[in-house]
Amino acid sequence: MSDIFPKWTNQLPWKIAVALLLLGVGVTWGVTYYFTPKYTNVGYMPKQPVAFSHEIHAGQLEIDCRYCHSHVEKSWFSNVPATATCLNCHGPTKGGILKEDPRLELVRKSGETGEAIPWVQIHKVPDYVFFNHSVHVNRGISCVECHGRVDQMAEVYQAKPLSMSFCLDCHRNPESKVRPLDQITNLDWEPAAGVQKDWGKEFVHNAKIHASQNCSACHR
Repeated sequence: MSDIFPKWTNQLPWKIAVALLLLGVGVTWGVTYYFTPKYTNVGYMPKQPVAFSHEIHAGQLEIDCRYCHSHVEKSWFSNVPATATCLNCHGPTKGGILKEDPRLELVRKSGETGEAIPWVQIHKVPDYVFFNHSVHVNRGISCVECHGRVDQMAEVYQAKPLSMSFCLDCHRNPESKVRPLDQITNLDWEPAAGVQKDWGKEFVHNAKIHASQNCSACHR
């Protein structure tokens, strides 16, 4: 037998066993890490440290999304507002809204100590996916396309799947998703009947939107 197979083949069985073991561990880790509600489940709604209602702030009070998420037009990420932003309205100064409400105790404590409020991130794509908020927002894609009607949510949850097919559907047909730039944060905006198709094509052309479907657009 040794005349037929070289000596190094004697090590093949244990090498194959080790490779299969490592592959199994890798697949198990990947599934455990990425196939969790924060990555895949529509409806994911973790409990937050402070009960913040977007329905009241963005809906009833009509506060622009960019007041709290101030980096969304300038950066790849949409920032969680600093405690100072909350205290602009809820601070201890005269006229502060609900300034002694026990529900905002953690906010007041954060303002006093400088310790950040441990908000739980809801919308998150896997680490191997690149997404730039500013590119989309500045090219006519509204917050509602990925986040749903947060202005109607007492507690924010993941409303859209954020899957690869979800993204590609938009990249293949951007004219159906774009809207006027002054309506980006108006979540209940709807185009006039029958005009979206032609207007969308004109907007995509004028804005020089080239929504890539190449892998490198999102996987860098």
